[in-house]
Amino acid sequence: MLSRPKISVKEYQLLDDSKLLLVQQVGDGSIIKRFDKTPFPIEKTNVVCPHFLELKWAYGCPFDCAWCYLKGTFRFLPTKTKPVIKDYAKIELHVRRFLEEVSNPEILNTGEIADSLMQEGSSKPFSKFIIPIFEEQKVHKVLFVTKSNNVENLLEIKPHNQAIISFSFNAAEVANRWEKRAPLIARRIDAARKLSEIGYEVRIRIDPLVPIPNWNDNYANLIDQIFASFVPSRITLGSLRGLQSTINGSTDRTWLEYLNESSNWGKKIEFTARYHLYVAMVNRLRDKYKYNEVALCKETVAMWERLGMDYKRIKCNCIW
Repeated sequence: MLSRPKISVKEYQLLDDSKLLLVQQVGDGSIIKRFDKTPFPIEKTNVVCPHFLELKWAYGCPFDCAWCYLKGTFRFLPTKTKPVIKDYAKIELHVRRFLEEVSNPEILNTGEIADSLMQEGSSKPFSKFIIPIFEEQKVHKVLFVTKSNNVENLLEIKPHNQAIISFSFNAAEVANRWEKRAPLIARRIDAARKLSEIGYEVRIRIDPLVPIPNWNDNYANLIDQIFASFVPSRITLGSLRGLQSTINGSTDRTWLEYLNESSNWGKKIEFTARYHLYVAMVNRLRDKYKYNEVALCKETVAMWERLGMDYKRIKCNCIW
């Protein structure tokens, strides 16, 4: 019989320099744990990442993207990146304990070490299990992060006020080359549109940006495709990066030709090239669509400052 888990708390220094007592983990941390691997940014080369809560219901991913960091994270497991689902009874016990006891609003990210929709074709789809639990309260939300277009279960779930769905998109040429097992970009966009139309909050990540030949037109076309279908609640941009563990676990390493700068979160595209990628995206969103709900993912303090953006007020994919 599963025992009632303890909630551990810790004082965290937030990006706005304030300090707050937050949940560090529930029980042994195998289901709910705060992602706090990035240190508080001090140096210009430090990456910015607010510490968010993971809901680790599963691990692995079926899509086999060339640069997936899970290839490094799970390289020593016999299952590698093959999807593994945890015990639903333990997940429910830890989630209910959290929802009952924690009053400070949090978003629990189900897609940090798994694709959040990878179980949707099974007899026990995760969405139909977890969303109704969150709908029993109005304080916390559950975040799905996915490259899937399998949203049929999500379309049937009502209400869904406490769920946020975040889709990862990329330029079609980039996706076709390095995200070979993931659904086509047009199908992902259409899935996002369907959810947006029935009232889900839909966020998107355009990550990783890659400076392929003619990248400006490729990414401009992606933005136009998205806004022709729906308007996301926020957009988080990230550029190609690779931890050494990810590089070691990759089989297709053709993307490494774009990485020639170091940070405390692995290798990155050279600073000026990254800057041009971001400026083009931000300007198109602002000038053509009057859209400003944009943040950066795992990007350095220096880049935030160069773009004239305030990382201390970050509103990115994984947080409120």
